Amino acid sequence: MSIYLNKDSKIIVQGMTGGMGSKHTALMLDAGAAIVGGVNARKAGTTAEIAGQELPVFGSVAEAMKETGANVSVLFVPPAFTKDACIEAIDAEIPLMVVITEGVPVQDTAEVWSYLQGKNTRMIGPNCPGIISPEESLAGITPHTIAGKGPIGLVSKSGTLTYQMMYELRDFGFTTAIGIGGDPIIGTTHIDALQAFEDDPETKAIVMIGEIGGDAEERAAAYIKDNITKPVVGYVAGFTAPEGKTMGHAGAIVSGSSGTAQAKKEALEAVGVKVGKTPSETAALMREIMQGL
Repeated sequence: MSIYLNKDSKIIVQGMTGGMGSKHTALMLDAGAAIVGGVNARKAGTTAEIAGQELPVFGSVAEAMKETGANVSVLFVPPAFTKDACIEAIDAEIPLMVVITEGVPVQDTAEVWSYLQGKNTRMIGPNCPGIISPEESLAGITPHTIAGKGPIGLVSKSGTLTYQMMYELRDFGFTTAIGIGGDPIIGTTHIDALQAFEDDPETKAIVMIGEIGGDAEERAAAYIKDNITKPVVGYVAGFTAPEGKTMGHAGAIVSGSSGTAQAKKEALEAVGVKVGKTPSETAALMREIMQGL
């Protein structure tokens, strides 16, 4: 089993004919993803040859879904056009929308998030590496060669830390690894992913990677206490970050004591989540748990 994405997922790429879109479409195909076409209104009716495959280009998400049965869209669209591309996908009722784009204006994301409420689409991102169910499918930019299939679920705010954790625990493998993005407003939260992993019978333990800023990790800690029965280990990036400075991700800013790595670590440890001081220490904590299962 996997969450949100599996071998039967049919993926379209909004922005497939652009530089980043075509490059990562080839890498997704290499990972075994079922890419069934792209969307570019200006190139509708043409095809694009990517990694030896002729992929059709459609004028809209709705048309692509109707013609191919697509149920996932991955967006490689410039920040200025991301809001419109998201709203188009939501209007077409695509079940899963993975927004890779970095630098989307927060107001645009807020409008998309608001528009999503009560709709049939799940958004992952923006500013994220997407989602991979190893040996099944990839919707995003996570290198598929890092780790294979196994019993660990991974949810992370950080792309590079997603990759490092997959590499550190490659001897065990993953059901799904999901990068939720580091912006202040995102579509899928730690809590959403934790519950999905809790409900997935093949996920035996969960790694949760957070970072400074906001209160998402504190809220996840409260949720874990009441709802999650599987073992969770955590890592919080940013123990050495100076106060009041945005660090890397747009959402990673500490004000006062709220949002610090230490505060998040304490909140998680208070509900029984073991938290590593480094990614490697976190992997070692998970290794102990897996050897005891």
